[in-house]
Amino acid sequence: MTSHDVVVVGAGLAGLAASIRLRDKGHEPLLLERSDGPGGRVRTDLVDGFRLDRGFQSLLTAYPAAQDLLDYDALDLQTFDAGALVRIRDDFHRVSDPFRCPGDAFGSLRAPVGSLKDKRAILKFRKRVCAAEIDDLFTEKETTAVERLRSLGFSDTMIDSFLRPLFAGIALDPELEFSSRSLEFIFRMLTEGDAAVPAEGMGAIAEQLAARLPDDAVRYDATVTGVGTTHVDTTDGRVEALAVVIATDAADASRLTGGEVEDPGSHALTTWWLSAPEPPVQRPIFVLDGNNDSAVNNLAVLSQVSEAYSPDDRALIAVSTPRLGVAEGDVRTTLTDWFGDGVEGWETLRVDSIERAQPRQKLGEDPDQSVRLGSGLFVAGDHRQHPSIHGALVSGCRAADAVTAKLCRTP
Repeated sequence: MTSHDVVVVGAGLAGLAASIRLRDKGHEPLLLERSDGPGGRVRTDLVDGFRLDRGFQSLLTAYPAAQDLLDYDALDLQTFDAGALVRIRDDFHRVSDPFRCPGDAFGSLRAPVGSLKDKRAILKFRKRVCAAEIDDLFTEKETTAVERLRSLGFSDTMIDSFLRPLFAGIALDPELEFSSRSLEFIFRMLTEGDAAVPAEGMGAIAEQLAARLPDDAVRYDATVTGVGTTHVDTTDGRVEALAVVIATDAADASRLTGGEVEDPGSHALTTWWLSAPEPPVQRPIFVLDGNNDSAVNNLAVLSQVSEAYSPDDRALIAVSTPRLGVAEGDVRTTLTDWFGDGVEGWETLRVDSIERAQPRQKLGEDPDQSVRLGSGLFVAGDHRQHPSIHGALVSGCRAADAVTAKLCRTP
């Protein structure tokens, strides 16, 4: 049996943030992780020389918590173009933010993605969310994202052809039933910063955070079988502690706490990683299905964003849809319709079918759910905050602060 002042269960972004914050406050936490490395789903694997993230992901550089905790220069962030290439009927159309891409403004106005009224509504929405304090966005009157968009005057055409596939690719909720507060926060982040990936893959984010912890402060391949307020049981024995932070996903947190942490359910994601002799899109840009009638929601050529994603001149393509059970044949039929018969020669490197890609959001939840449970345990994760990298980092820091407050009051 060993002893530490704090034990953190789970080395995803929330657990890493909690451990770093605890050390900054003078504690010596032990971080337990059941897999062989940090990051949870934010990891990158080498497959035939290609860098494959675990499901398509990107970092919104305007996230305040990411700016506080990450060294962007060291990550060598590579950015996507602002806006998207949207498939409408049988052609692609560029849609951009005229404030950030003034050179594309004329093309965006001509794109058959909503009316001129819709485009004025976008500018009005942009002005409003950028004028507000970020914390105030989470105290706005709440409804679903789709109802908020309709109340702002967007037409069904604009919602279905652009806003639905855009936010479905981020929130993994094609019905847009997630919180309108999150919608406004995401829109603010898209407006103020870039979507980016570290040059060597999303896993570099977790690796950078983990590198701030001493080697003996993290145990990988550690399976936790039970928790209490002053101990954690593992397959290798019991670890005593003054406080325990559960920084797993909601399903595992619910299991470990006997249901005290509610599991809201999850949104799924399937990503097909494909290599091609030539990139189907020359720019580092998101491609969206504005027709909403195919097996594909969004596509990105990662090797156009960062050359390090590919080992040679081949293109690395991530094709995603926010659900499971989609046949690869249907995906390839869509891609052939978009890019021609050359798709037949694209090689499938891996398919990531992720059942618990992102926690669902229940309307009416406190945007800052308590990180201290009635049992005395502490909990962190984006299911306690906002489903995002930002939410995971914020919740980890909040849990660490709550632990510090408790230990400082303990005689």
